[in-house]
Amino acid sequence: MALFGKPRYTIVKVSKKKDIPKGLWTKCRECGEIIYNKKLEENLKVCPKCGYHFTLGAYERIENTLDKGSFKEFDKEMTSRDPLAFKGPKKYKDKLESDKKITGLKEAVVSGEGKLEGRRLIFTVTDSRFIMGSMGSVVGEKITRSIERATESKLPIVICSGSGGGARMYEGMFSLMQMAKTSAAVSRHNGQGLAYISLLTNPTMAGVMASFASLGDVIVAEPRALIGFTGPRVIEQTIRQKLPEGFQMSEFMLEHGLIDMVISRKDIRSSLSRLIEYFS
Repeated sequence: MALFGKPRYTIVKVSKKKDIPKGLWTKCRECGEIIYNKKLEENLKVCPKCGYHFTLGAYERIENTLDKGSFKEFDKEMTSRDPLAFKGPKKYKDKLESDKKITGLKEAVVSGEGKLEGRRLIFTVTDSRFIMGSMGSVVGEKITRSIERATESKLPIVICSGSGGGARMYEGMFSLMQMAKTSAAVSRHNGQGLAYISLLTNPTMAGVMASFASLGDVIVAEPRALIGFTGPRVIEQTIRQKLPEGFQMSEFMLEHGLIDMVISRKDIRSSLSRLIEYFS
């Protein structure tokens, strides 16, 4: 009789689903692959499925490229002023303070001396997270000083550019002056027979590409980095023509002779080391 006394339906209790902690996974912008963040970090922020190169911050780039503990930073406390008292949808001063908090940087460039497989060099990196890595008066000054230090110390210099903003128009003519100033410093460095390797990452555009970034003895780029003066959409709207497939990507630029090498991020350190050894 106990059999017939059982309830008609069995009630199954389901425990409440635990929330998955945020920040554990990243979606690849290129192929849509969901990547475990730890695996992404171990792979130098390169998608293991399609090879898409995620943006690296300036200090991440330094850590992944130079010998551990060898980097000594220059001009760390140098920050921008607001010479034009610029006012727009957002004041320039407010934009600077906002990006300082978001990135932990004082400006869009980090420069210093370090070692790469035991060889001394000057290493400078622009960071696209800070006002798109644009070149204002402080960025131009820090880059110029790093080149001049390399010249005085007779050291090679590597400048890694990730600047989609070009010249920083919040500062008007003060920003545009940096193109000539950095280019002149490169010329003096070259005149001493010293090596300058320019490493282009996504994106490297506008006034940065039109000045020091295009003046390296060897110009190296990461895969599928956007490189040029103005973006392809603006060019298409101006000339009213469809641009070729892959236009302004690093592979396109290599094919047309603007750059010398396209190198995957995992090979950057060893490739830079060989180039420096060759020049020395």
